[in-house]
Amino acid sequence: MQLLPSLLAGLTAVCATFPDARKGRGGNITTADFGLSAFAMFFMQSASFLAYQRALEKGQGRSNGQTLFAIGRIPSDNYIRDKLDEADPALLQPCFERLESLLAEPSMRQAFGRLGGRTLIAWDGTEYFCSQKLGCPNCLTRKRSNGKTENYHCLLSATVVAPGHSNSKVVPLMPEFVATQDGAEKQDCERNAVKRWFDNHHARIATLRPVFLGDDLFACHPVAKMVTDAGDDFIFTCKATSHKALYDFIDGAELSRHEEKARRRNTKETFRYRWIEAVPIRDGKDAILVNWIGFEIVDAKGKVKYSMAWVTSLPVSKDNVAVIVACGRARWKIENESFNVLKNHGYELEHNFGHGQKFLAMTLAALNLLAFAWHTMLELLEPPWQAAREAAVKRTSFFAHILILTGYVVFPSWEALLQSLTTSTIPPELVKSRDSP
Repeated sequence: MQLLPSLLAGLTAVCATFPDARKGRGGNITTADFGLSAFAMFFMQSASFLAYQRALEKGQGRSNGQTLFAIGRIPSDNYIRDKLDEADPALLQPCFERLESLLAEPSMRQAFGRLGGRTLIAWDGTEYFCSQKLGCPNCLTRKRSNGKTENYHCLLSATVVAPGHSNSKVVPLMPEFVATQDGAEKQDCERNAVKRWFDNHHARIATLRPVFLGDDLFACHPVAKMVTDAGDDFIFTCKATSHKALYDFIDGAELSRHEEKARRRNTKETFRYRWIEAVPIRDGKDAILVNWIGFEIVDAKGKVKYSMAWVTSLPVSKDNVAVIVACGRARWKIENESFNVLKNHGYELEHNFGHGQKFLAMTLAALNLLAFAWHTMLELLEPPWQAAREAAVKRTSFFAHILILTGYVVFPSWEALLQSLTTSTIPPELVKSRDSP
């Protein structure tokens, strides 16, 4: 087993760079222990994990926090919050860069590569904290109908997706936080955040040959030009209500057309494609030219069941229009397989694990996304993890079994823990060690 220990070693090195304002010796808790302890909670899918490990350490003299996560000493919850409030989430970027390097490996390119080996990266924003009582300098604000001001946090996620992926896997990359910017008169927004994300990361991920996906918000001249000027491509949702000039231009124009028959279970459907190339995305002589695609799914009775349209910088033809549409529709995976899982299936992204006054809420959210990304990578690349997941069948059962086992037995390594999960047995020497002095 190599990948998980290697990822943890990288995270330990990054957490060791977190700021430490403690005077003198700083106690017997290292700077890395604070970040690793918070991450362990997200990785193990349990807000109670640290409490269980403190109990184990008290009873047995050591814990899985030490043996699995290399935590020297588990800090108290409040101590973790205080220390991580000083840590800018940007410090975690090397951990996300490691994921980018993994995505470039042949097996990952095979899993996620589309359009001739290119990587689809979906952009979308999501809220992860909201309160009328708590707030910090990084909070966004809005007025509610009752007159009260609401504070909230939002992040722009950049997530690797792929249509038709049999296991519905997605990999979140380093997020960009939609937060109050120094010196800015207006409140931050997703479009500003996507520009910052692109400036910070696009050159480094060029080897992935990205095609960026996004909803109608990103189908605008500045974002489209930003992407194409860098030599990349995009597929953005394009609604008629927000692109009047574009739809006026194509109204009455001669469109290319293509149809495909499909069978879904016992139902026959027709996929209808329409497209036109080199249309202006907005009014103005300097407007960037894009290719427009319209798509409909029609049932056997001729009723339109689904209708959507996109603009793209990719050339469109009869031979590739279906593939481009499938990639455009894959944008929904950032909602279904990413945000939905993060908020409703174990990661509890919207739960207030700690808000702080500086960076805490953002840093905890970044650690949560990192844990989610690691789980995806391990399911695709780490054989012992794959075997344990397969043995558990359900994802919820897998993490429930992990929590139960690590609450009572100290495992010397991840390999030992995953072997126990795979075989549904605990090595006798580990059970005996619990009873020994």
